[in-house]
Amino acid sequence: MGVNVRPLGDKILIKRVEAEAKTKSGIVLPETAKEKPKRGKVLATGDGKMLDTGERVKCQVKKGDEVIFASYAGTEIKVDGEELLIVGEHEVLAVLN
Repeated sequence: MGVNVRPLGDKILIKRVEAEAKTKSGIVLPETAKEKPKRGKVLATGDGKMLDTGERVKCQVKKGDEVIFASYAGTEIKVDGEELLIVGEHEVLAVLN
């Protein structure tokens, strides 16, 4: 997918991982019962946060990282029929290794 969205500042563009279709005990969940995942893959990052001094601090995450973000983080957008999420770097809680 060639993403035509370039996040600005300390914003990050994320594609959520797929929601689980079954519970751990094997119960199949309908679409309406699935919880939106709080994990995703970083597709693009902005140039970083601008400090009051005029210095720019680069994002700690990079394209390709798999991250965990806050439950109600960011703004959902649709690009070429694909649901994506734009979050502030402060809403990213961890990078998965």
